[in-house]
Amino acid sequence: MLFAGLTAATTLALSALTGLPQTAHAATARQVERLDRGLTSVHTGSGNLVSWRWLATDPNDVAFNVYRGGTRLNSSPLTTSTNYLDAGAPDSADYTVRAVVNGIEQAPSERALQFRTGYKDVPISPPPGGTSPGNSPYTYEANDASVGDLDGDGAMDIVLKWQPTNAKDNSQSGYTGNTIVDGIKLDGTRLWRIDLGRNIRSGAHYTQFQVYDYDGDGKAEVAMKTADGTKDGTGAVIGSSSADHRNSSGYVLSGPEYLTMFNGQTGKAMQSVDYVPGRGTVSSWGDSYGNRVDRFLAGTAYLDGSRPSVIMARGYYTRSVIAAWDWRNGQFTRRWTFDSNANSGYAGQGNHQLSVADVDGDGKDEVVYGAMAVDDNGNGLWTTRNGHGDAMHVGDLDPSRPGLEEFKVDEDSSKPSSWMADARTGQILWSTPAGGDNGRGVSGDIWSGSAGAESWSSLVSGVRNPKGAVVASRKPGSSNFLAWWDGDTTRELLDGTHIDKYGTSGDTRLLTGSGVHSNNGTKSTPSLSGDILGDWREEVIWPTSNNTALRIYATPYQTNTRITTLLHDTQYRTALAWQNTAYNQPPHPSFFIGGNMPTPPRPTVALPSGL
Repeated sequence: MLFAGLTAATTLALSALTGLPQTAHAATARQVERLDRGLTSVHTGSGNLVSWRWLATDPNDVAFNVYRGGTRLNSSPLTTSTNYLDAGAPDSADYTVRAVVNGIEQAPSERALQFRTGYKDVPISPPPGGTSPGNSPYTYEANDASVGDLDGDGAMDIVLKWQPTNAKDNSQSGYTGNTIVDGIKLDGTRLWRIDLGRNIRSGAHYTQFQVYDYDGDGKAEVAMKTADGTKDGTGAVIGSSSADHRNSSGYVLSGPEYLTMFNGQTGKAMQSVDYVPGRGTVSSWGDSYGNRVDRFLAGTAYLDGSRPSVIMARGYYTRSVIAAWDWRNGQFTRRWTFDSNANSGYAGQGNHQLSVADVDGDGKDEVVYGAMAVDDNGNGLWTTRNGHGDAMHVGDLDPSRPGLEEFKVDEDSSKPSSWMADARTGQILWSTPAGGDNGRGVSGDIWSGSAGAESWSSLVSGVRNPKGAVVASRKPGSSNFLAWWDGDTTRELLDGTHIDKYGTSGDTRLLTGSGVHSNNGTKSTPSLSGDILGDWREEVIWPTSNNTALRIYATPYQTNTRITTLLHDTQYRTALAWQNTAYNQPPHPSFFIGGNMPTPPRPTVALPSGL
């Protein structure tokens, strides 16, 4: 059933969302997933922490009862949090949760996923390795991942990219093994395997995959760039199976390029269209040997305010082209194309990632593309002309002012090394002096000693508040990912295979992943991090060292804070979708989570009907 059959869900006022203009956007229902409770049981030293989702479709005053087997554990319905510590319980205990609406207990949830050792392993099977031309042997490592309900059962599934060990940065010549993509359920059942083939080069900048329910049928699709020889999940080949478009340096600078939508349940290629933009003249993207022409970005955005569209893009050092596609009734329709060649001041402004947010408060999403933004209709919204950079963050970073902000670092030695801008207008709110390539930067509320988000970067000294003032001289020990992990609302530092809590005199280690590896070289990123299970706190997924499992860690800490599942905040949900793009970045919701935060908003959503 398509979006026409969606049913409007419970709506609550957005007045608690500090600073956002009260426009028609408050009444626009956005398509989201029909989720189960995502119930988890994480064994700790003192028992089991049972945690579940507060859905956007739940009433504001919903309460919950927790059951171990057939025994209710709480004396009265829980109204202020969505977690419960069952002290002294064994790691094998079996839990369900039941919502209580208007005093009436509802049906039990699904049984809890058990994190018996503090984590849950999802079994995976590496593809067989091989040898590329030039006698380049390779094996496979589990790399970036995304989530979506592939089969419509209400539970999140995983889409995993397998990367060969001879994968290349675009600046490096050489042949690579094929990129492989799997659809996997949380019990390890593999739904399908897609082989992108030899005409899709392997590396962080080549394959950006989007996992989302684009047509509103209750099941997520998977969108990726493909080429001659791509083999879908049913074994069918796209284009020519014999074509080999690689040149002697291993680059693919000729041959057809496609955008393909795959069925998330079967892996079947449902339609392939020409990738927009095509490569055209290679040198027009910034060099002649195949580096900058093949810098791809991808995302998902609610361009009409209610339904998601696919964003596929090419280029950011010089020319940048962004194409928006709708997937409806089994077909692609191109909504618009933005080309920096036709927009003065927009060339060379892209990053190694993008973000999606309703920056102007009209209820429709914009694409924040590094130092510029493109409106929901495909027109340029603003450009700072500060140029390319390696990291960016878009969210309510300064809850004392209206709307959203962007924090970004730059690598142009003649431009500010870091800056914060009004995400609505691009107006620079503050900046730090030029200083060369500032390769890392983060913004989030990591410290309760200062209001709003703290921002810091590798090249600039000190930790700054939302107004740009230095509030702490000691920077965190990492400038990478963030995760809400412990029981308070400030965010923790995620880097490599550990999670730390910031302090002005030193960081405190909260988690060290056991027997796992991070991804993407010095970027040291997880396969995925975000609120994918349980309450609003965030999980982290790392591959095991031998690449035979995805190890999911979930928080063992109790919290008294109750926030709607972040999967139903569409800025956050689309951030999980684009997280795998190039230089991965952590997700940010559309509202502020942090110290002294106001009552969190309830999103206005619509669900697929008939499932």
